[in-house]
Amino acid sequence: MGATVTTANTNENTWGGGNEPMGASYGKLMMWFFIVSDALTFTGFLAAYGFSRFKFIDNWPIADEVFTHFPFLHGVPAPMYYVALMTFILIGSSVTMVLAVDAGHQMKQKKVAFYMLLTIIGGLIFVGSQAWEWKNFIKGEYGAIETKGGSIIQFVDNTGKRVALADFVTPLHETREEHKSSNGVWFEEEGSLPSFSVAEVQAAFKAHPELLVRTEKIYRDTKEDKANKTLQPGLNKNKHREILNRAESEVMVGNGHLVVEGANLERNEYGSKLFADFFFFITGFHGFHVFSGVIINIIIYFNVLLGTYEKRRNYEMVEKVGLYWHFVDLVWVFVFTFFYLV
Repeated sequence: MGATVTTANTNENTWGGGNEPMGASYGKLMMWFFIVSDALTFTGFLAAYGFSRFKFIDNWPIADEVFTHFPFLHGVPAPMYYVALMTFILIGSSVTMVLAVDAGHQMKQKKVAFYMLLTIIGGLIFVGSQAWEWKNFIKGEYGAIETKGGSIIQFVDNTGKRVALADFVTPLHETREEHKSSNGVWFEEEGSLPSFSVAEVQAAFKAHPELLVRTEKIYRDTKEDKANKTLQPGLNKNKHREILNRAESEVMVGNGHLVVEGANLERNEYGSKLFADFFFFITGFHGFHVFSGVIINIIIYFNVLLGTYEKRRNYEMVEKVGLYWHFVDLVWVFVFTFFYLV
């Protein structure tokens, strides 16, 4: 009889909801489950990116050539500087979140509110910076030509320096109707027309004999070819893109099919369109996480101001949202490393 009572008590203690696995509350445990599952999702995305990059390693865009903008420094090449600043701001917001959680353990309401506010500001700056980076990536800087075979060709001077289409192309004032379904002729709409037509670029290229064409293909210097190849500005010391001679350049320009300005899900002036697809998807997915974290932080912040957690005598909600925020920061470290640095 005693054994039966003991078993009943044991079952009641086990399933009565009082136990906390690993010493964590139900809310914290569920947050950890979410973080682990989300981490697996990001791992899959980055693995797919790495596989695609390895497969197209000879024509994959180089980050130092793509992300060269910095606010209020128009025309000044600053490769990766702004991305590094964004990373610093996001990591700084993670520090302020740690301070907010620590202040919550000490039941210091004003300090929790102050550090939560700093965290929110850091998150908003990061999201805004990412939107600005997207704008420049979509708009483009130099422009390029897509050939009939689908290759992207860029223009350089005789020193290997990139030349923008706007620097040498003169509009011929051609009239061309944009494809729109509202016209009743086209089956599907096209994007906005580029600044120049293929014919205008071809005519301008013929008028500038000093210009050459640079292809997507990347070469890595060896002892045999260092004497014959010139390193181009903006590329790594052991890498350079293929530059064609004038005759070969004229043939490639003659095969021009489309003028490409900036990047979207269909075309990319920097090279492989897969690069743009992964950029929009991975950074956009992470940006959505940051934006969601900012919204949650704002809700928690107002609850702190209202004294909700003072009444509960604990700031566990701040700690739980802190776990999420640290996860978002950690994911960005991997995105920054794989997408921008490697």
